[in-house]
Amino acid sequence: MQAGDSLWADRIQQDVDAQLAAKGWTKVAANGSASISAFETTQDQNTLEGFYDGFGGGWGWRGIGGMGMTTTTTEVTKVGTVVVDIFDSQSKQLIWRGKESADLSGHPDRNAKNLTKNLATLFKRFPPSK
Repeated sequence: MQAGDSLWADRIQQDVDAQLAAKGWTKVAANGSASISAFETTQDQNTLEGFYDGFGGGWGWRGIGGMGMTTTTTEVTKVGTVVVDIFDSQSKQLIWRGKESADLSGHPDRNAKNLTKNLATLFKRFPPSK
C-alpha cells in the first residue's frame, strides 16, 4: 500500500477491504490466492479559461476588425487518482486493475467521503468478466 501519508494509506486499505468483503472475498493474513496493491497519486491539472469582452458589453457578433479584449486565466485543480491492482498470488500475474480519478477539495473530510464513493464506483467493474 502506498499513499502520500499513513492516514490516506489506512483509508485506502479500509475502503478496498470493505469493497472486497462486499464482493464475498475473505481477507487472510497469509497464503491467500490473491494479493492486493493499491496506491494514490495527486497532481495539479491546469485549465485555461477565456473571458471575452466585446465593445459595448454583452454577447454579440462583429465583423473583421471589431473591438474587444480577451482575458485568459489559468485555473489549477488538484486531482487525486487511486489505482488498485489484484494479482494471482501463485503466478504473480495481474488479474484486475481498477483506476478512478476525481478533483480534490481543500476539505479532508469531503475527500475521505469521495474516496469511499470513488472506490465503490471502481469496484462496480469487479470481478473481471471471463
